[in-house]
Formats: sequence, structure tokens, C-alpha cells
Amino acid sequence: MTAQNAFYAQSGGVTAVINASACGVIETARQHPEQIAKVYAGRNGIIGALTEDLIDTSAESDAAIAALRYTPSGAFGSCRYKLKSLEANRREYERLIEVFKAHDIGYFFYNGGGDSADTCHKVSQLSETLGYPVQAIHIPKTVDNDLPITDNCPGFGSVAKYIATSALEASFDVRSMAKTSTKVFVLEVMGRHAGWIAAAGGLIEDQGMPVLILFPEVDFDQARFIAAVKDKVERHGFCTVVVSEGAKYADGRFLAEQGTRDAFGHAQLGGAAPVVANLVKEALGYKFHWAVADYLQRAARHLASKTDVEQAYAMGRAGVEFALAGHNAVMPTIKRLSNDPYAWEVGEAPLAEVANVEKFMPRDFIAADGFGITPACKEYLLPLIQGEDYPPFEHGLPNYVTLRNVAVERKLAPFAL
Repeated sequence: MTAQNAFYAQSGGVTAVINASACGVIETARQHPEQIAKVYAGRNGIIGALTEDLIDTSAESDAAIAALRYTPSGAFGSCRYKLKSLEANRREYERLIEVFKAHDIGYFFYNGGGDSADTCHKVSQLSETLGYPVQAIHIPKTVDNDLPITDNCPGFGSVAKYIATSALEASFDVRSMAKTSTKVFVLEVMGRHAGWIAAAGGLIEDQGMPVLILFPEVDFDQARFIAAVKDKVERHGFCTVVVSEGAKYADGRFLAEQGTRDAFGHAQLGGAAPVVANLVKEALGYKFHWAVADYLQRAARHLASKTDVEQAYAMGRAGVEFALAGHNAVMPTIKRLSNDPYAWEVGEAPLAEVANVEKFMPRDFIAADGFGITPACKEYLLPLIQGEDYPPFEHGLPNYVTLRNVAVERKLAPFAL
């Protein structure tokens, strides 16, 4: 069998460990030159494939590829570009196959969340129809932790570690100043429909910190929330609130909805923290501070979970191994075997069961009052934030790698997006 090339792309919001998955893909592919000739990466994600803007990763040294394991963000560029359905825009899928055929690409590794799983699945279906089979493997990634079947998603453990640590440190700060200054600190975290990231903030209560969590899964009740804040402050002198960007009222309105939409058609969110903080100020008069974790939470490679790094790399490696074994339209998964001691193994899920399915917080992970997490949730979360995997430091700063990203020569006519 003649070796074919592989195509790898990163999709959607990046994470502290998505490049570890890229490292796993590329290093594993390099170990099988008899089956995979070169790995081409899409510059700026799937857009790179559509516009034939490919990067030749074989131009990078082994050391540079290895350095991806501890470098945050997307080394090849990512994008928020959702391919429409086959019926609505068949030309884009046909263009992907055209590019793959022109560059002898027989393997497609798409590293992203639910939307990219859907794209990967459709490419695998259409390639067969067009007579140019491509083995399409989805590599899981999302800080939101909302992909189904897999126990958790690479990227989530590091965000959870960062949010729990930041909420804990800020709570120490507030506690020291609460007598005469700030009594309520509000931290806004990512999570549009699923409250997994916000849940991580609940881990700080085991260190004696009073914390309230606002989940997307629990309708926001202003009166109940204000009463809970008042109770925490009266009993402890201060309170930390961790609010998911997707927290919403009973009628479905987001606390932070701006009235605009992103490239995927999702409501643009931003500003839940000041909304919540001002509600507290108006109702109780407490002095407050608020912060939005924003890009900091997903880019914090300096505080990445060792468990998360290892799982991200393993998913990239498994994706290649699945492809070489002849698997198609599947996603490697993380299968939890036990909590204490924590043990896991690589599993496999068909993309037909992954695409366009969101995993929400189970109700038994959320406290009865809707403002905290249960012991079962803590048992789930704690193994995912374990261990430190620091990047190398130079002159006091992390020494991250920037790849050369050498372009592959184009062979086709330009394509308009």
C-alpha cells in the first residue's frame, strides 16, 4: 500500500492543551512513514482546506513538534467557521474532497468540539459517495466539556484547574478585606449551555470559602440568589460568586445576551459578571468586584492539569492509530475506570452519536438549592485537575514554540468562501 498524506486542522476556541493533541497526531504519524507520508495542517482550521492554504508540518523539526505539547493556543491557527448541511452547501464539501484528492490526502483529523464532529462525519460520508474515500477521525477538544460519550474533553481539566485556583486565590483576597471593603467577588467563566467550568469553582468550599455558582442548567431566580448572597455574607463576612456566561432566566434569556450572533449562529454573550454584581449592589448595598476569566482561562498553559495534557496527547495519538487500523467516522474517547485511584483508558465512539449532541451537568452533580456542587461532582472533577506539567521557563517567562508553518504549493484554482 502506497503511503498517503494526512490533513489535520484545529477548530473553534483553542485550549491550553489542543497543541498537545496536535503533537500526538504528528509524532504518531511520523512513526508510520510506510502508511502516512506527510501531515498537512490547515492554516486557520478548516478554512485552510477550503482555500487550499496548507501547512507542511514535515518542515518542522522533531524538537519543534515535541514543544507543541507544552504550548497553548492553536499552533496552526483555528477558526469559527461552520460548514452548512450537505443539502444547503454541497460545494464546500466537494471542495474539501477536491483539495484532499489534489494533495493525495487519505486521512482527515479534525480537532474540535461538536460542530467539527459533525463536519468530520459528513466528510466521511461524502468522500465515499464521490469515489475518493477519506478516513475521517475526530479528535475531541472543548473547554466546555460538553461532548457526549467521552467521560471528559481535553481542555476542560486545565480550565477547571485554573478557575478553581483563581476563585480560591481571589477568595483569600476578599476575605482579608471584607471588614471594610469588598464583600462580594463575582467571577464570570465560559460555558454557554453546560456549567462544567462554573462547577469547578465549587471545589473551593472544601477550603472554607463561601461560594455560589450560577449554572446554565438552573434557571436564574433573582430573589433566591439575593437571599443566598445575603446569607453567605452574614455568616462568613464575604462571598464569591462563579457565574457561567450562559446563565439564563426562566424564559430563556441569557443574563449576558448582547442581541448579536457569532459565525455558528449562537447568541453572543458577555457581561454576566457585571449584571450579577450590580444586582447584588442594588439589592444589598455590598461593595463588590467582578472579573471575566475570558481568554485567560483557556490559554493558561502555565497551570495546566497534568492529567489533561496526557489525555490530550493520547487522543491525538489514538486518532492516528484508529485511522491506521482502518477505522472511519469515529472519535477516540476517555473512558473512566475508577475515581480513587484515578484510572482511565482510550475508548471509541461513532461520530453519528457524537455530532450535534451536548452533554450537560447531571442534576445529581448540582446541589439541591441550585447554587453549588455535590460530593459526586467533586469526585468527578478532582481527578481531572490533578498534577502539574509546567512548560520550560526562560528569563522568567514560559518558553513556548512558534512554528515556521511553511506553505504547501497550491494546485487548484482559488475558491471563494
